[in-house]
Amino acid sequence: MNLELINALTELEKERGISKELLVDAIETAIISAYKKNYGVSSSSSVRVEFNQQTGEIHVFSRRVVVDDVQDEATEISLEEAQQLDANYQLGDVVEWEVTPANFGRIAAQTAKQVVIQKIREAERSIVYDVYSNREGDVVLGTVQRADQRQVLVDLGDVEAVLPLGEQIPGEAYTPHKKMRFYINEVRQTSKGPQVFLSRTHPGLLRALFELEVPEIQSGEVEIKSVAREAGNRSKIAVYSRDPNIDPVGACVGARGNRVQAVVAELGSERIDVVQWERDISDFVKNALSPAKVLFVVTDEEDKVAHTVVPDDQLSLAIGKEGQNARLAARLTGWRIDIKSETQAAELGLSPQPKIAPKLEDILRLEFEDSAVPAAAPEAVEEVESEPAVEVEAVPAPAPAPAQPTPEKPAAAAKPRVKEEPKAPAVQPLSAEDLASLTNVTKRKSWQERFGSIEQTPAAAPSSEKQETAKPKKKKERVITDLSQLDIAFKFDDKK
Repeated sequence: MNLELINALTELEKERGISKELLVDAIETAIISAYKKNYGVSSSSSVRVEFNQQTGEIHVFSRRVVVDDVQDEATEISLEEAQQLDANYQLGDVVEWEVTPANFGRIAAQTAKQVVIQKIREAERSIVYDVYSNREGDVVLGTVQRADQRQVLVDLGDVEAVLPLGEQIPGEAYTPHKKMRFYINEVRQTSKGPQVFLSRTHPGLLRALFELEVPEIQSGEVEIKSVAREAGNRSKIAVYSRDPNIDPVGACVGARGNRVQAVVAELGSERIDVVQWERDISDFVKNALSPAKVLFVVTDEEDKVAHTVVPDDQLSLAIGKEGQNARLAARLTGWRIDIKSETQAAELGLSPQPKIAPKLEDILRLEFEDSAVPAAAPEAVEEVESEPAVEVEAVPAPAPAPAQPTPEKPAAAAKPRVKEEPKAPAVQPLSAEDLASLTNVTKRKSWQERFGSIEQTPAAAPSSEKQETAKPKKKKERVITDLSQLDIAFKFDDKK
C-alpha cells in the first residue's frame, strides 16, 4: 500500500502540477497529529515522523531533552535515564527512540489519503487564483449554469464564476446552458477558494469584442482611444487610425455593417456609435455629438468645458433622450459639454474661435513681417504716379494734346479686328454640306422617296391595309406640317 501511495504522489505531481515534496511534508504533519490523537500522547510532546520515499515505510520517533530536573515528562528526560539508553548522552542533548505502533500503517494510510485530497484542493485553488488573477480585464466564454434574483452562476470550465445583479444588462435573459461572453472584473481569494466576478456592463467588454471582430485593431493599425457605455441602451466608441490609408470608422463598421452588427448581437441589440478620434478637442466634440450637426465649439482649457453651438432644430438631437447623447459624449471626450442652440448662442455672444496651432506662431509672425514689406511699395508707387500727374496738369494742352487721343483710337479700332479674326476662320470651314448636315436636310429623303412606298405597301400586304394606311397618315401629317422641308413651290408672290 505504501508503494501505491508513492506512485500516486508521483502521478499527482505530473498531472496536477503539485510538488511531491510538498505532499510528503503535509503527510508527515498529518501523521504526527493522528499519532497524538489516537495513542493518547500529549499535544506538547515532541514527535518526529520519518517517511521513506523509496520504500514507503513510516517510522515515528519520540523526542525528549536531557535535563537535571524533569518538569515535563512529555518533553524532558533525566540524565540518568538518558545514559541508561546511551552513555554518551549529556545535558541538553535530544534523545530519540522509535515508538511506531504495530497497527499504525492503516491509520497512516487513512490520514495520508485525507491530507492528499485536501492538498490537491488547495493546490488547484491556488493554481486557479494565479491563472485568473492575471486575466483580470480579459473576455472569456462561459456557460450559464443557474440564475436567480441575486446572481448568475457561470461555468468557465475549471472554475465557477459569479455574475452579480449590478453587472447584468437590464432586460437580458440568462437561460441555463446558454453560452455568452463575459468580462473578468475581479478575482478574490476567499476561504472557500478563489472567486471570480464577471461583468456584462463593463466598457472593457465592448472594447474586447471590437478587438475580436476587427483585424485592424488586433494588428495595431487602428486604436480604440476611449469608450463610453450605458449597457443595454447605447454606447459610443472613438477610434483612431495610425495608417492614413485606413478609415478607422469604416474598418470597425465593416462591409454592410457586418462587424459592428456582430458586436451588437453579442450585447443584446445595444446601439453603438463609432466616431473618429481627433487631436483637436473641438473636432472631437463635434464627432462625439453625432448624429447631431455642430456649428462650432468654444473651448475653455482651464475648466475643461466645451461650449457647443448647434442649429435650433438639432438641439434636442444633440442632447438626446434624457440627455443620453450629451452624457455619453462627455464621457467619451473627458470634457464637460455645454450645448446651446444657435439662437441662445447669439444672445450670449458666442462666436467661433480662430484655430491657430501653437507651433505655427513663428511662421505666422514671419508671414506678417513679409506682408508688411509689400504694403509700403504701393505707397511709393502712388507717390511716383502722382508726380507725373501733377506735371501733366501743369502743361497746357496745345496741338499735341489732340494728337494723343488719335493714336489711342487706332488701338481701340485694332481690338475689334482682333475679335473679327477668330470669326473668319470659324465661318470659312463651313460649307454647304456642313450647313445641310446641321439642318438635317440631306438626311431626309425627297417626297417621292419617302412616301412613294405608300402605294407599294397595299399590293404587298393587302390583308393589313388598315394598319399600314393608318401609319402613313400619321407620317404625312407630321411631314406636311414641316413646310420648310418640302420641295413644292407655293407661288406666294402670285397670290399676293
